[in-house]
Amino acid sequence: MTDKAKINRRSFLRRSALAGGAAAGTLAAPAVLAQSPIVLKMQTSWGAGNIWQEFAQDYADRVEEMSGGRLKIDVLPAGAVVGAFQVLDAVNDGVLDAAHSVPVYWYGKNKAASLFGTGPVFGGSATTMLSWFYEGGGKALYDELTQDIMGLDVDGYMGFPMFAQPFGWFKEEVNTPEDLQGFKYRTVGLAADLLQSMGMSVAQLPGGEIVPAMERGVIDAFEFNNPSSDKDFGAHDVAKNYYLSSYHQASESFEFLFSKFTMEDLDPDLRAILKYGVEAASTANTAKAMRRYSADLKWLKEEAGVTVHRTSEEILAAQLEAWDELIPELEADPFMKKCLDSQREWVEQVTYYEIMNAPDYTLAYEHYFPGRLDL
Repeated sequence: MTDKAKINRRSFLRRSALAGGAAAGTLAAPAVLAQSPIVLKMQTSWGAGNIWQEFAQDYADRVEEMSGGRLKIDVLPAGAVVGAFQVLDAVNDGVLDAAHSVPVYWYGKNKAASLFGTGPVFGGSATTMLSWFYEGGGKALYDELTQDIMGLDVDGYMGFPMFAQPFGWFKEEVNTPEDLQGFKYRTVGLAADLLQSMGMSVAQLPGGEIVPAMERGVIDAFEFNNPSSDKDFGAHDVAKNYYLSSYHQASESFEFLFSKFTMEDLDPDLRAILKYGVEAASTANTAKAMRRYSADLKWLKEEAGVTVHRTSEEILAAQLEAWDELIPELEADPFMKKCLDSQREWVEQVTYYEIMNAPDYTLAYEHYFPGRLDL
């Protein structure tokens, strides 16, 4: 994108707002209140029927309400303007004002993207790592990667600490690392490197392409993220063994991407609403996910004939050993080593407190709901 094009894009919102204000100035004073809102174009990386598209709309609704209608976000599904994996470029180029995605989707541009949600799991949950982003230096490292190293005109924030992603969908049971050998498996980011090292053949596909690829035999096992999205994809139509718990992607959050020029063109209070609206949506998305994910898991098990498993400790241990082999390769890159050192330091401190302080919730659950857990 040329500097002239960036300047033109940068001034678009301001010109629109001034035009609206000038027109309003010719009317009686009360009409000023009815001037047109600023409309931002946000595309997601999700299909229109995915629950995550609804999560993005929840964010847009909160922004509009908090701004008193001065700011609106037009939320578009994957493919409406660009492909699911192309939203970073589109925001950087000014084709989109914003995007709702995950950093791992631009892993192909820089592997360090995967460290912001889908990197090694040192013991911290997604909540632990989201806290690292805001309180442990993660945001500064993210800005260094996107703005300084990659030279992008974007500003990103993380929200909604995702529940650990299931190991996924298999046609037959898998109980040991040896059972995984030769599977053609869908995942993304560093998880692809991880599981390839464990003997799988990995394809990195957008969510909407997963089930068709399974039907064509391009893949024969896969993961995406959660029971609701998997149910909407029709995962239960192509496989019946669903494995929950895994270390391949256990600490991810959404990425809310904004054009720096769009942000700079907005009044300070509207910029603040876009920024802190991420925190509001994070809480709302978490509550909705707890309700919907659990209900859809129940449906998959009781109505769709899916056998729900917990991934074996043998496979989980093998994943950790595979991370151990992969981490030194990642640390050959100085920036990635700096990120991993920061994350390890944070997790060592914070997770010690989390684990030591947490009561045994499994014990309490089994006390009140005996026989419910499939362990």
